[in-house]
Amino acid sequence: QVQLVESGGGLVQAGGSLRLSCAASGRTFSSTAMGWFRQAPGKEREFVAAIRRSGGSTNYADSVKGRFTISTDNAKNTVYLQMNSLKPEDTALYYCAAANSYRYTNPRLYSYWGQGTQVTVSS
Repeated sequence: QVQLVESGGGLVQAGGSLRLSCAASGRTFSSTAMGWFRQAPGKEREFVAAIRRSGGSTNYADSVKGRFTISTDNAKNTVYLQMNSLKPEDTALYYCAAANSYRYTNPRLYSYWGQGTQVTVSS
């Protein structure tokens, strides 16, 4: 009932920036939070950031804190991930997801997922 579509990924040099977007459609009222996860080949999917759809509360993984910023545009029903000072270790397939709490960091607690957008950071 909820569709999420990511965009904005690409190839960037270390130290560069990218802004990912996730457009939500469908019955999004059932989810109170949106999050970003990433998964590199051979690794488990890991939490990146999450935001409460109303209230402004955010949650960040330690690995991205201070470099990434999650935000929402409720009028457009879109969540963004501004990624600055990118590092090669940020290379992964990035997914947006919807959940019932921005405090959730376990991907198994997220109910809806986008298809992912690839971010590759060269050294």
